[in-house]
Amino acid sequence: MQRPAGVTAVSVLFFLAAGYLFLLAGIMLVRAGAVSMILGAPLLHGLELAGPYMFLLAAAGGAGIGWGLLRLNNWARRVAVMVAMLGIVMLIPSVSAAAAGFGSGLLWGGLGIAVRAAVVWYLWQGWVVEKFEKRS
Repeated sequence: MQRPAGVTAVSVLFFLAAGYLFLLAGIMLVRAGAVSMILGAPLLHGLELAGPYMFLLAAAGGAGIGWGLLRLNNWARRVAVMVAMLGIVMLIPSVSAAAAGFGSGLLWGGLGIAVRAAVVWYLWQGWVVEKFEKRS
């Protein structure tokens, strides 16, 4: 069965996020204090305070979702939608706070919400859902 290009693009987003978190965790574990945990805040939304092992856990989860999407597993589509929706909810306070200043935080937060909304919208399309259900 042919995998839609959009599913591949969404899985690449998950792999890129997982790679970024894995790289940060590796640097933190090898050389403590070399990078700030705040670099994981856009993806972890407060969980970065748990340390590099949370980075590794989130990276493994993201890579698992990406792998599941590539294999057209319906559970991966559902989890990807939930993760993207949760990301939207977690970004709303930062976008609201940044709206007062119209700075780069508003731009990046708004872009994060837009990308996550596009992922949810795309993976919720009937013809995309059919591709995942035919695979089962």
